[in-house]
Amino acid sequence: MSKKYILQPDYAVHPGETLREKLKELNMNPKEFAIRTGKPLKTISNVLNGKSSITPEMAVKFEKVLGIPANFWMKKQANYNEYVARDNQKKEVEKSKDWVKKFPYSKLVCLGYIEPAKKLEEKAEKLLSFFNVSNYEAWENIYLNQKVPLFFRISLKHTKDPYALSALLRIGEKEASKIEAKTYDKKKLKDILPGLKSVMCSESNDFLIKIQEYCASAGVKVVYTPNLPKTVINGVVRWINDNPVVQMTDRFKRYDIFWFSLFHELGHVLLHGNKKNIFLEEIEKVKDNDKFENEANDFASDFLLRKEQFEEIMGKLTSKSRTENEILEIIKSFANNFGTHKDIIIGRILYFNKGLYRYGFLQKELNRMDFNQLLKH
Repeated sequence: MSKKYILQPDYAVHPGETLREKLKELNMNPKEFAIRTGKPLKTISNVLNGKSSITPEMAVKFEKVLGIPANFWMKKQANYNEYVARDNQKKEVEKSKDWVKKFPYSKLVCLGYIEPAKKLEEKAEKLLSFFNVSNYEAWENIYLNQKVPLFFRISLKHTKDPYALSALLRIGEKEASKIEAKTYDKKKLKDILPGLKSVMCSESNDFLIKIQEYCASAGVKVVYTPNLPKTVINGVVRWINDNPVVQMTDRFKRYDIFWFSLFHELGHVLLHGNKKNIFLEEIEKVKDNDKFENEANDFASDFLLRKEQFEEIMGKLTSKSRTENEILEIIKSFANNFGTHKDIIIGRILYFNKGLYRYGFLQKELNRMDFNQLLKH
């Protein structure tokens, strides 16, 4: 079967030129044509000189005078208008070439979110489409200047790399649009937390899918995105339409950090949830940010392993000299008794005992995770 190609001309003729040829053929001058159509001579002259467009009302009048259907003139005008618009868009894209260089384009291609391209102009076209904007100024107005507050309520100006970070957030939006979730229910979210903790403890191969299913039942969308170069976040919470969206990365590729970050973000949803808030650790400190972050940290910490439980564990570990095997067995035993994961305990021990060599061996006992291996696209 032969392939059909649609050729797009790189030029267009204003319908005024066609009109000029037709009047010449009829031996009719512009003044007479103006009288016959009931339009001012200046209007007709502007059309003939390509300075004005043919309106639907004019096209109908032209049909009566020239016997050429109105849709002929309207199609000519539409084709010309589209050509001019696309030519202007090319100029906008041309201005975006330096902007394109600031994004991790090759990484976005590897992840499948943007098609490969060699020329900067092509990359600009694809990147603008990725963000659903027509030029780089529109991107700046959304992500840097907060000109569209209902869409994006923070500025990325003071982040390490606003370009990579905006791409990461855009990926989150795209992934969230693929998830069906019920109406957000705060009580339901509280009710599913023990189930999520059980998923953590079970170490099932499909734990990422189970997290999404649990949270979607409470109206929370959870999406997973591999961390992009120059972005340093574990998770983000924001509202997209009527659903809270928790976007998780595998930045440290550690099981305990992933789960702590997940409950940290869910803590934000429960404690600080409203459509005006977005929680992103890279944002420069603003009023109440530390307070909110500390509250979310405390929420995750207490839910996964309470302070008194951790103190009991440390008391047992330090009550006498222990071998590495004994330390590990004690940790596993407490994890089972307290209904948490051994990595949560190990992570807490390593965090609060950074200078103690005796616990260094626990690093190799931590579970590792990689979204590229866990997620099958």
